[in-house]
Amino acid sequence: MRKTGLLLGILLWQLSAFAQKTLVGAIRDNHSDEPIPFASLQFKHTNNGFVADSAGGFHFAAETWPSDTLVVSNVGYATKEIAVGAIKDSLIVLLDPKDYGDVVVKAKIDMGLYVWKNVVKHKPYNDRFRHFENFYYEIYNKLELDLTHLKTIEKVTRIKPFRPMNDLINKNIDTSEGVKFLPAYLTESISDYYYQKDPLRRREEIKAYNTNGIKNASMVKFLGGMDQVINVYNDFINVFNRLFVSPLSRNGTAYYRYALSDTQRIDNQKFYHLVFTPKNKGTNTFEGDCWVAAGSFAIQKMSLRLDKSADVNFLDRLSLIQEYKKINDSTWFIAKDKFVASFSPIGKQVPGFIARKTTTYQDARTNDSSVTNILKQNKKIEEIVVKTGSGDKNQNYWDSARQEGLSTNEMNIMNMMDTVLNSPRYKKITKQIAFLGSGLFNVGNVQLGSAYNWFTGNSWEGFRTRFDVASNIHFDKKLWWHTYLAYGFGDKKFKGEAEVFYLPKKEPRRQYWYLGYKNDLDYGQTYFGEISNDNIFALAIRKPNIPFKYINLEQAQFEFFNELGKGFSVLTNLSKKTYRPLQNLIPADSFSVDKNSLTGTDITLKFRYAFQEKFIESNFFRSSLGSKYPIVEASFIKGVSGFLGGDYNYTKLQGSVSEVLRIPPLGVINYQVYAGKTFGTVPYMFLDVAPGNELYYYNRYAFNMMNRYEFINDRYAGVNFEHNIGNGIFKLIPKLKFRQFYTVKALWGALSDENKALNFKEGHNFQSLDGRTYMEIGTGIDNILRFFRVDCIWRVLPNSNIKQSTARFGVFGSVRLTF
Repeated sequence: MRKTGLLLGILLWQLSAFAQKTLVGAIRDNHSDEPIPFASLQFKHTNNGFVADSAGGFHFAAETWPSDTLVVSNVGYATKEIAVGAIKDSLIVLLDPKDYGDVVVKAKIDMGLYVWKNVVKHKPYNDRFRHFENFYYEIYNKLELDLTHLKTIEKVTRIKPFRPMNDLINKNIDTSEGVKFLPAYLTESISDYYYQKDPLRRREEIKAYNTNGIKNASMVKFLGGMDQVINVYNDFINVFNRLFVSPLSRNGTAYYRYALSDTQRIDNQKFYHLVFTPKNKGTNTFEGDCWVAAGSFAIQKMSLRLDKSADVNFLDRLSLIQEYKKINDSTWFIAKDKFVASFSPIGKQVPGFIARKTTTYQDARTNDSSVTNILKQNKKIEEIVVKTGSGDKNQNYWDSARQEGLSTNEMNIMNMMDTVLNSPRYKKITKQIAFLGSGLFNVGNVQLGSAYNWFTGNSWEGFRTRFDVASNIHFDKKLWWHTYLAYGFGDKKFKGEAEVFYLPKKEPRRQYWYLGYKNDLDYGQTYFGEISNDNIFALAIRKPNIPFKYINLEQAQFEFFNELGKGFSVLTNLSKKTYRPLQNLIPADSFSVDKNSLTGTDITLKFRYAFQEKFIESNFFRSSLGSKYPIVEASFIKGVSGFLGGDYNYTKLQGSVSEVLRIPPLGVINYQVYAGKTFGTVPYMFLDVAPGNELYYYNRYAFNMMNRYEFINDRYAGVNFEHNIGNGIFKLIPKLKFRQFYTVKALWGALSDENKALNFKEGHNFQSLDGRTYMEIGTGIDNILRFFRVDCIWRVLPNSNIKQSTARFGVFGSVRLTF
């Protein structure tokens, strides 16, 4: 009987268990797809509920559902209701972030401030960059870019030239996450990272990378572990080159409210759930939460969020998650970074994109002599080494080497990426888009354009045509050449240029040779990002009633550039220049009756110091991203009479110091201080001609209320100063996202009596400051419609004793593309 009763009990228990209803699933952030720990799940209008675990997972069983609706909630997220009857298998609940403003915690002791103060107090111990003498870890990096809002693309592809793309998009769009998107780029890399605090040395050895059709090792370097470092223990966190106040800042209470919303115990370790919200909207702050380990007050997990109200252009939403794990009984060490950003450049009716970057860290070692030994290989303070064969790893290698597996969506991208990138239709449409943006297009091994210089005109040349041809990366990996031919139908003259650039070394120290010849009109100073005078748009924005000044320059030059290490570089230049003034400038025969041109041959030695300067590199050329430290340049120029036909002896000394100073939360300051002196008596083109601007397009490098060739000097000193404040007074109307700035430009100059006697001819338009100071000040509105900037400039000095050749006030426009 006892056995029978026991068997009957077991049977009844099994039947009861079989009859139970079960809920199994996970809670995740709808934007970052990260688990939400300890979220609450409760059946509506009942007291029955349960809590998700530390990984966001849950399991619930009951004979009957307490009600037909399940309510899911968590601090900082919009509450979500789910009909229980619609649940079939496992349940993935996606919660949308919302404002933390509804978090109110009342207590006699402000536990939020208590936890925050202790986190700040323990930062020197918990921040790996301050606590350890050295460390190492293996980094796995993964970046995905996807196009979104594809309805607009689908509309465009109905237009006849774009119809071939329609089938390609429909075959390759992904809807697994409920939103249509087209995979655009996916890359992953594995590297070894070494760090030493004193003396500072950093090294990253990239041992594998997979770019799925786009072979660009330079981009892999930039997206590796050296530059993309988010450290939540810093006082400020860099987001798209804008500094946001960290919730763990020493001055955090000036910007954030802190509240303790919960405590939990995981594996016998107590954790505080700290929630933080900005005190003022429109400031460079985050909202979010973190889990803090009691005792050590180390961060176990940090979640930071920004929405479209943040002062970042084109941003819809951003999620930044950082996780830490214990590597011993007391030390928490970085384990994972995840960065998800959604962008809509011009609203949701135009295609945008989502960027997802995930970084995991493993095999951490701290205060290890082997790390020091590896870092002794460095020839620079920071080195990124791409190992031979790292771009050729097979699928078996990646399957075993990845620190975390790919999601279903990521595997689909891998499968379709080659199809998309190698499709002739895709290549054709991307070439068309690239041509519209740059005016350049490739034909075989050469590049033609820019089309924006093909047809233009001016008062001297009349209608002008110009055609350029250059080699591209398919011609040679170390040699680049470029040439153009132009013709003016007014002066009936051909002009042109031919140049060769040879780059034998890029790493670890750059070295190049350059040889060039040019014979064309000289438009004076031209700078990256500014509109040149032979651009098709230049005439439309030229200031009225200012005489055109034309001078022909024939120049042959040879350059050798060599990086010396530790930020030092040297440039040697040999140049022969022949000037032929053409209109509204002193003619050559005023200086020598038997010559219609003026020739000078000079040798230049230029030294540059730019400590830890960063670059973005193409195959041949690179653009500076600046440095955290001042950049110093010094030049010695010697003109030699009788050498290669040179007519003049002169010596020039020039120097400058420039820097970008980030002074959060007060914005960014850009300054340049410069000075120079010319020894010798020479015509004006061999002196220093102060840079003027005769266009209504603002030139950050020139004096915008000064005309070209207005002031000449043989001794000068000056400063360019610009302070970008951020939203400033415009934070009162944050939806506009306007930004505030002011500028100050000053020039002190003088000209010797000998050079005045040589250059100040009857009817000339030259002036000398004669020891006085020229100054412009300006302000305006930046980030208008995310692209445009308006500068209002006042010419305030000198007040007298100069010819008033321009108005004392002007308004200038420009296009600026920044986050």
